[in-house]
Amino acid sequence: MSNDNRNPFENNINVIDLTPARNVDTKDQREMENPVIIIENDDVEPAAEPQRKAWKVTTRAIVIAVAIAMFIAVGIYAGWRYYHHHYYVGMPVSCSPSENIAKLERTAPKATPEVILTQDSIGNVALNMYQLCGLKAELSYDEPDSLDTSVYLYSRCADYDKQGYILGSMIIDGKEISDDNSRLGYCAMLGGNTVIGIARNEAVRDYVEEQKGSFFRQFILVSDGEIPRVFHLHKKVERRALARMDDQIYYIESRHAETMWDFADAIRKYGFIDAIYITGGDQPSYYRTADGERHQIGNPANAPSDRNRKFAPYIVFKKR
Repeated sequence: MSNDNRNPFENNINVIDLTPARNVDTKDQREMENPVIIIENDDVEPAAEPQRKAWKVTTRAIVIAVAIAMFIAVGIYAGWRYYHHHYYVGMPVSCSPSENIAKLERTAPKATPEVILTQDSIGNVALNMYQLCGLKAELSYDEPDSLDTSVYLYSRCADYDKQGYILGSMIIDGKEISDDNSRLGYCAMLGGNTVIGIARNEAVRDYVEEQKGSFFRQFILVSDGEIPRVFHLHKKVERRALARMDDQIYYIESRHAETMWDFADAIRKYGFIDAIYITGGDQPSYYRTADGERHQIGNPANAPSDRNRKFAPYIVFKKR
C-alpha cells in the first residue's frame, strides 16, 4: 500500500510524561502537587503605613491651599487699599486727571478779558456768580494792588493751620509748597488754562509741577452734579467757591451766611458740574468788568490780619 494514505500526524505524537524527573526532588514535587493557599483573616487590622502616607499628603494639600488663599486675600486687600488711597473718592467724577491734563496742554482760546456778574437765588440761597472770561490764573502770597489793571479778580484760596502749613497739596510756579492729598478737590493752572476737578491721586499735581504751573487742593462741593453726603464745616458763614459749567470757570460767593451743605446744594441746583471750596468768607477783594472798571467784593471791614496775609495764598485772575 502506498505511503500516501498515512496519517500525517502519525509520527508526531505528543507524549505527556507524568513520572517525576530523576533530578526533581519528590518534596518539591509534592509542593507542586499540593499548592499552599493563604486565606486572609478578617480579624487582622490593615497595615497602618499606607494610611500615614495618605494623611501626610492630605495635610500638605491643606497647608498649600491655606497658603494660596492667604496670598490671594493679602493681594485683594492690598489692591483695595491702593485703590481707596490713590483713586476712590466716594462719588462720581466728571473729568479724569488725564482729561484735565489734556485741557491744560491745549492752547488757551482768545477772548476779551472780563468778569461777568450774574446774581440769582436758588431756594433761600442768594448767589453772586462771576464768569471768568479770557483770563489766566496764578497763585501768589502777595495781595494784588488795586491799581494793577492786569488783575481782574482775586481771592483767598487754600487753608492753613496755626503753624502756617498749607492744608492740601500746593504748587506755585513749579515749586512744591505742600504735599497733602487729604482734600480731594483741586484747581490747576498752566499756560493760560485753568481747570478744576476731583481726584485722590496726584497725577495733575505732578504734571503741573513738571511744567512749572500752579496747583492747590480744597474741599469738594460738587462732583459730576452731585454733592458729598457729609461736610466737615457746619457753621453758617459767607461761602465762596470755584465752579465749572461746561468748560467755563466761575467764581461764586454767597450774599449771606450759609451752611456748607446749603451753599453746595444751591450750586448744584443751578447747574454747575463741579465745584470746590474757596476760603476767605467775606474778606475784601475786587473784580473788573470789560471796561476795566474795578468793583468791590466782600466787606472791607473784614480785611485779613498781617499774619494771615503772610500765610494765606491768593488765586489771582489776570488778563492773558
